[in-house]
Amino acid sequence: MYIVATPIGNLEDITLRAIRILKEVDIIAAEDTRNTLKLLNHLQIAKPMISYHRHNEEIKAEELIQKLLEGKKIALVSDAGTPIISDPGQEIVNKAIKQEIKVISIPGPCALITALVSSGIEAKEFIFLGFLPSNKKHRKEKLMQIEDQETTIILYEAPHKIKQTLEELEEFTKGRKMVLARELTKIHEEYKQGTAKELKENMKEPRGEYVIIIEKRAKTKKQEQIEKRNELSLKEHYQYYEKKGMNKKEIIKQIAKDRNVSKNEIYQEFMT
Repeated sequence: MYIVATPIGNLEDITLRAIRILKEVDIIAAEDTRNTLKLLNHLQIAKPMISYHRHNEEIKAEELIQKLLEGKKIALVSDAGTPIISDPGQEIVNKAIKQEIKVISIPGPCALITALVSSGIEAKEFIFLGFLPSNKKHRKEKLMQIEDQETTIILYEAPHKIKQTLEELEEFTKGRKMVLARELTKIHEEYKQGTAKELKENMKEPRGEYVIIIEKRAKTKKQEQIEKRNELSLKEHYQYYEKKGMNKKEIIKQIAKDRNVSKNEIYQEFMT
């Protein structure tokens, strides 16, 4: 079974290997056969297709596994980009691996990577959270995770939800810079940067799927906590650690570390 990445917009963004595999396989499992047909027509490829999407994934996975066990070669494609990344496909991959069917990834376009490398936001380390959950409780938990995250964060969002999401991110990102990318690789490709508040206020009619890239915190949560403690008086600082059950020696050592001074200096303060 082949996991084949397809264009996210510009039809030229497909590898020679992907074209060859689409020509060689027996069946193409497509998230939306109508979308995939447009690509196949452009490439002048005619192949049998099976619809494989979120709502029939479990049933179709079994059917496709049976065909694989019979010796058929199958290419899995999504509407755009790399399958499984916020798209169907995980079910069949897991089943194929259990059946010792070889799974081969044919790399290519991926919206989150395309957006990240053009955003100007640090790409050395990042986490991808996909679409925020619809469930209020799970959504709040994910937003709190974003608030505490100390690396670049990448999200996907649909056009009809983007304004609500920016409004929520305004509270949890506290003025951090972010980039909105949309219509990637297409004629109207666009990148906008600013805070969540600025992006929400300047947004016209939302169109196309969005990639949201959020810069990492300027200060780690630990640094912010230390700075907050350092605003306390020495007596209050001492009492803070005392309430945590630390002994005098440990407290003096920790206060000195927080304030970046010598232990003797803090010790002298408490001796006077």
